[in-house]
Amino acid sequence: QVQLVESGGGLVQTGGSLRLSCTASGLTFNQYTMAWFRQPPGKDREFVASHIHKDGSTYYADSVKGRFTISRDIAKNTVYLQMNNLKPEDAAVYYCDASRTYDQYWGQGTQVTASS
Repeated sequence: QVQLVESGGGLVQTGGSLRLSCTASGLTFNQYTMAWFRQPPGKDREFVASHIHKDGSTYYADSVKGRFTISRDIAKNTVYLQMNNLKPEDAAVYYCDASRTYDQYWGQGTQVTASS
């Protein structure tokens, strides 16, 4: 079955950096658009970044542009989210998403906490 396993979350000071990883299994990795979403406490899940499998294009939420970078390592079936200059409002559970036209999968999430 398909599994997406996130890792790399934790507590970081404001202005610090973290790199999240999401390793996929049970699917053909290069046929899926990979994305990161996040859910802050008490709020809805929101889009953070995506990496399009067809042409390698990347997209970012305005709130993270210039600070976060999404990348993909096909050999490792892994997508990364490099997060720099973290702010308190970046605190959330971060979820990995794999999608294509007719199916979509989610990871279990990893917690990121930014302390001031």
